[in-house]
Amino acid sequence: METRFLVDPGGLRDLADALTCRYDPLAGEDALHRLSDILTAGVPGRRDDRGKTVPEIVGEQRYRDAVERLWPQLIACVFDEFAPAEWFGNADRPTGPFDPRSRRRVIPKHFTDRRELLGILRGLIDTMFAGAAADAGKPTWCEKTPFNLLYMDFLWELVPEATIVHIKRHPVSAIASFVAQPWAPPTVDGALAYVKPIYDQWLSWKETADLAGRRYVEVRAEDLAADWPGQRAALFERLGVDDVATPSFFRSQELSNRENDFDHATRKLVERALGDVIPAMGYA
Repeated sequence: METRFLVDPGGLRDLADALTCRYDPLAGEDALHRLSDILTAGVPGRRDDRGKTVPEIVGEQRYRDAVERLWPQLIACVFDEFAPAEWFGNADRPTGPFDPRSRRRVIPKHFTDRRELLGILRGLIDTMFAGAAADAGKPTWCEKTPFNLLYMDFLWELVPEATIVHIKRHPVSAIASFVAQPWAPPTVDGALAYVKPIYDQWLSWKETADLAGRRYVEVRAEDLAADWPGQRAALFERLGVDDVATPSFFRSQELSNRENDFDHATRKLVERALGDVIPAMGYA
């Protein structure tokens, strides 16, 4: 599922920079606070399309233990800072019996060796994901947060042996699908404003990235759907895992169901807006 805490704002990627190259005590404390919110409220409260949460998938006790073990490795000092009533908007009345008199503060560790911090963060995901995979008798695990694609350098820092699989879809169909989502802009212009910069960012990075020798696989969703058993076997071979019949798979009708969402004029507008993107993504 999309666990969302590896590269999303406030996740491990932000923390790695805040405790190393962008360190100052306030920025680091803020990064720890945001990660705490994500791991203790955001991730346990988010369910996937099966109705499952990350703790339910990897094991609730395993998840809780991994998160609790993380904080002592990242925190240098904890103290209570005196907080007078006026700090909480109460300057115009006497302090009440339940008004806070202090607030908990954290001084984060400064990691001069980034690899040390990455090792700690790697331990978190190894405990959660690799542990769950081992319990299930699986040789590996997969995580599918969409914006992983834009932060591959960080993911390879975190998990150097990882293979990143980029499953592409025709950009026009992607825009049509985006418009239909309840969490996305409902208009074509809004969808283009959201998605086009993502394509631009990805293509700009790819132009300068050296992917030779990296564990990176790029495949079209349309090809997977046209021959799932054959394409699956080829994909799994590239990933270094045995081919198995999977309970879920790509279906052509689910990829082509957006082809008629746009009338001719709207489709031409989208094609013009994505004029450079479509061929760069390998489509005509």
